[in-house]
Amino acid sequence: MKRTLALLAAVLLAAVLLLTTGAQVQAQASPEAGKPYVADEATKIDVMGEWAHPDDDTSIIGPCGVWHQRYGTKCGIIMVTRGEGGGNSAGNELGPDLGLRRENEDRVAHYRSGTVDIFNLDRVDFFYNQSAPLTQYFWDEQETLRRVTRVIRTTQPEIYIGFTPTLQAGHGNHQQAGRLIWEGVLAAADPTKFPEQLKGPGALSTWQVKKVFSGGSTAGTGGTTTAANCTTGFVPTGLDPVAGVWTGYDSPYKWPAGNLQGQPAGTPKSWQQVADEGRAAYPTQSRVMYKGVSAPACPRFGMTQSFVPFQPNSSPAAGQDDAILFGATKQDPGGLPKGTLEYLTFSRFLNVAGDPFQATLHLKGSLPKGQAALTVPAGWTVSAPQQTGKINGSKDLTFTITPSSIAAVNQNFKISALFTSDQGKTGYTDNVVRIVPPVEGRFQRWGNWQEYDQWLANTAPQATRLGRSAAIQSMAVGSTIALPVVVHNWSSQPRSGTVGLTLPANFTADATSKPYPVIQPGAETTVTFQLTNTDTVLPATQNVQIPVVTDSSSETLTLSLVPKTAIPQAASTPVVDGVATPGEYEGETLDIGRVWQGACSDAKDCGAGSTANVTWSDDALYFFVHVRDEYQSYAVTPQECVGHWQADSVEILLDPRGTASQVLKDTANTFKLGIFPFTNDPGNANGPCWERDADNHQGYSSGLLSIGNAPGVQVATTAKWVGSNETTTPHAYDGGGYDVEVKIPLSALPAAVDPARLGLNITPYDNDDTSAAGTTTLRHIDMSTRTGWSALGSVQSDPYRWGRATLTGYTPPADRPTTPAPPNVSNPNLDGALSPQTIAQSARTGVPISGRVPTKDLKLLYAELGRNSVDVYTYAKSPGTARLLLWTGLIGAIPVYTTSCSPAADPAPDYGLTPCAVTDGGYPPWSPDMSGHVVKQSSQQLQAGVKHVSIPLTKAQRTRLAADGRLLVSFETAQNQVQAFDVRLSRR
Repeated sequence: MKRTLALLAAVLLAAVLLLTTGAQVQAQASPEAGKPYVADEATKIDVMGEWAHPDDDTSIIGPCGVWHQRYGTKCGIIMVTRGEGGGNSAGNELGPDLGLRRENEDRVAHYRSGTVDIFNLDRVDFFYNQSAPLTQYFWDEQETLRRVTRVIRTTQPEIYIGFTPTLQAGHGNHQQAGRLIWEGVLAAADPTKFPEQLKGPGALSTWQVKKVFSGGSTAGTGGTTTAANCTTGFVPTGLDPVAGVWTGYDSPYKWPAGNLQGQPAGTPKSWQQVADEGRAAYPTQSRVMYKGVSAPACPRFGMTQSFVPFQPNSSPAAGQDDAILFGATKQDPGGLPKGTLEYLTFSRFLNVAGDPFQATLHLKGSLPKGQAALTVPAGWTVSAPQQTGKINGSKDLTFTITPSSIAAVNQNFKISALFTSDQGKTGYTDNVVRIVPPVEGRFQRWGNWQEYDQWLANTAPQATRLGRSAAIQSMAVGSTIALPVVVHNWSSQPRSGTVGLTLPANFTADATSKPYPVIQPGAETTVTFQLTNTDTVLPATQNVQIPVVTDSSSETLTLSLVPKTAIPQAASTPVVDGVATPGEYEGETLDIGRVWQGACSDAKDCGAGSTANVTWSDDALYFFVHVRDEYQSYAVTPQECVGHWQADSVEILLDPRGTASQVLKDTANTFKLGIFPFTNDPGNANGPCWERDADNHQGYSSGLLSIGNAPGVQVATTAKWVGSNETTTPHAYDGGGYDVEVKIPLSALPAAVDPARLGLNITPYDNDDTSAAGTTTLRHIDMSTRTGWSALGSVQSDPYRWGRATLTGYTPPADRPTTPAPPNVSNPNLDGALSPQTIAQSARTGVPISGRVPTKDLKLLYAELGRNSVDVYTYAKSPGTARLLLWTGLIGAIPVYTTSCSPAADPAPDYGLTPCAVTDGGYPPWSPDMSGHVVKQSSQQLQAGVKHVSIPLTKAQRTRLAADGRLLVSFETAQNQVQAFDVRLSRR
C-alpha cells in the first residue's frame, strides 16, 4: 500500500512538472486569438517535395544537401504512400511490414541532406498502373487532398517540387501525386477549402506557396557541371524558367579508411556522391549498394508557377546555385521586399492569332510608387505601361494583348511583366499562353486522356501550359473502328471547312476528307470516319501515326495495332499435365516471343520461338505455353511467390469485358496470373506457384499462402529446378526452355466474359544471372527481359493494348455479373500511428500523423523504467487507442546495407553506405523489430480518465532501455484524431 501511495503521489507530482516545465513533447502551440498561424522553427519547411512512393524522391537529395549546408534551407517531403504494394527484393515483408521498411529506406536516403521530415499520408500503394482516376479511387481523392492541405498549411513551405501532373508521368500514382501539387497549392491558399482547418483550437491559416516546380522542362544549352553557380549561361530551349544547383561542393561526410573506391581516407565526399549513395538506398526495390565515384552534376528544376518576383534565365543572377530561393526564402536580387507577391494571369490560356485577350498583373505587399509594363513576343501588341502608385495591400493591373495575326499555332508564347519602383527596384515575372488554330480538330479523347483534359479545364487551368493530352487509340489487326474528330471553333467568327486523314500503308477509310458544317464561336461538332486496317498479320511495328488535318491545323493520332485470335472450344477437355497431347489445342499458335521491355544478348535470350495455344472447355480457359529460355533464374520460396517480375515467370492477362481502360479502371477490372515455373519449395517438390498481381484481387494464389483469389486454377510445368541459387551450378534449362499448362476457370474472373471482346495477353519474364559483381549467388531482383503476344511498352498496365480474343461458341452463365467486382488490393497500407519513425517526427514537429486532424486529448502523466517493467500513467479526455513503443538507438535512419568498413571510420550518419569490399551490400536483419530498435510494444484501449499501463520487461530488454531508451506513443480517438509523444524514460 505504501508503494502504491508513493507511486500515485509521484504521478501527481510528475503531472504538474510535465505540464508546467514542458518536459513532455507537446503538439505545436495554437496561434494567439486573432493572430494568424505562423510555423515555428521545428515545423517550418522551406522546400517541400511531394511524391507517390519512397524512391520517387531521390532527385532532391543532392540539391537539398547543398541548400541546407550553404543557405540554411530546410527541405521536407510529402510521401503519399509507403510503397506497400511494390515488390521486396530484400526480404519477405509485405503490406504494412513492407511499409515500415520502405519508410526507413527513404529516411536513410535523405537523412544526410538534412531532409529529416518526411510526411507520410498513409494512402494505399496498390500496384503499378497508368491511371490517375484509378489512383483517386483507391486514395480517397478528397481525403488525400485534405491531408496535403493540412501539411502545407502547418509547415508553410515556400517552394514546392515534384512530379508532372500530365500523363507523361507514366504511373497513375505519379500522375495523381503531381496533380496533388497543383491542387494542394490552390487549396492551401483558399479559405473556402477545408475551412475546418482554419478555426477552433489549433487553427491554421491559409498559406500561399511561392514557387512551383511540377512538370517544367529543364532542357537547354550552356551552363556547366564542373563549377559552382552551374546554371550561369544556361539557355532553356523551352519557356519554363530553370534554376539549378551544383552538387560538386564538399559535403560534411568523409571517405572511410579502406573504401572500395580507393578515395583518400578522411577526405570529403561531394554532395553528388552523397546523392548517388542515397539514391541506391532502396534494396527492397532492386537497388544495390552504390560502389562508384560520382562526378559533380547540376540538377535543374523547371518552374511552372510563381507567385513572387524571380530572375529570368537571361539574368546572370539566375545562374546562381541559390536562384531557386529568390523571392521565396531569400530576397529577389531585383530588390523588392521579401514577401512581395507578383504574378500574371490571363483571361484565357488558349488564344487565336489576331484576337485580343486580357493579362492581369497581380501585386501584393508594401511597395513604393512605380510603373508596370508587359513585354510580348515580336509582332504582338500590348496596352501601355501603367503607374501603380504606392501599394499597401494588393493591386491588380489589367492589360490588353493582341497576338500577331501570323503567330504560329499549337505553340506556347511567353508574356513577361516588369514592375519598376521610383527608387529603381524591380520585380520580374512571366507566364505563357498558347496560340491554337481558329478551328481545331482533335481526335475525340476517351478514358484517361479525356479525364486529364477535364482536370485541366476544371481544376488547374495553369497546368495547361504543360500540354493537353495526346491522341491515343488501339485496334485489332485487320479490323474496322470509328475514328471521331471533335472540331472546335476558338475564333470570334462562324467557321466551316473540312477534316482529313493522312493514312499510312495498309489502312483505308470510308473517306479521307469530310466537311464540317458552320460552327458558331465557342461551339463544336464531331466528324466521324470509319478506319480499316488491312494487315493480315501483326506488323513488326505495332504503333502507327495518323495525321488528322482540320483546315490549316493538324494533330497526330498514335494508333496501336494489337493481335487478335479466335479461341476454339476444345474437342475434349485438356488434361493439365504440362504436355500438349494431339487434339487438345487446335487453335492458332500465338507468338509470345516479341520483346517489349528489357535487353537481350541474342534471339534465344530474348525468347524467340516462345509460343502459346489457348482453348476453352467447361467454362474454363486452358493455356499451353512454351517458353524458350537458356538460363534458369533465382528460385523463389513460397513467401516470395509474388512480384513475378523478379524471377523467370509467365503472366496471363485477361480483361473479361474488354472495357477496363474505357471505364477508367485499367487492370483493376482484370485477372492477371503470374506463374513461377519452379520454386525453392521442397515441400511441394519444388513445383510451380502462382499469384495475382495488379488486378482485381492481387495476392498469393497457391499453396499455404493462398488467399483464395484464384479458385480452381491449375498449373503444370516441365521446368525442373537445378537445385541451387549458386551460379557455380549449371543453370541451363533442359531442352532450352520449359512448358507451362494452365487452367483458369472463367468464374474466377472479376466479371462474366464478353465472348466477342475478351482482352488477352501472355507475357513471359526472363531473368538470367542476377548475382552481384564478385559474387556467385543469384538475387531475387528485377533484371528481366519481357516478351509478349502484344509487345508494347508498359503493356502490363494497359488493357486497351492487349490482344483481342473471341470465344467461339461460348456463352457465359446467365447469373454471372457483367460488372466487375470492386477491386481488392489485399495488402493494406500502414497506419502512421504504428510507425515509430513517424510518431517520433510528429512529436518533434507538431505536424499530426498522416496529416490527419490533431488532438490534445491525451496527457502522459508519468513514464518510468522500473526493475522489471515500464510503467506509464496516462490521462485521456476521451476514449481512444494508445500504441506504446519502447525504442532504443537512433530513430532517424536505420542502416539498409552491411559494410566491412570500420564503424569508427564510417560513423553515423553515413549509415554504412560506403563499401570496403566487393561483397559489401548485404541486408542487415530487419523484421520483426526494425533491426532490433523496437524493444517491445503494447496497444491499449483507453477510456476517459487516468490509466496505469505496465509493460513487462526481461532483464535484457531493461538493460537495452537503460542505455538510451525512449517511449513513443501514438493516440487515435474514435473520431480518427491523432496525437504523438516521444519521451525519455525516467528510472526507478
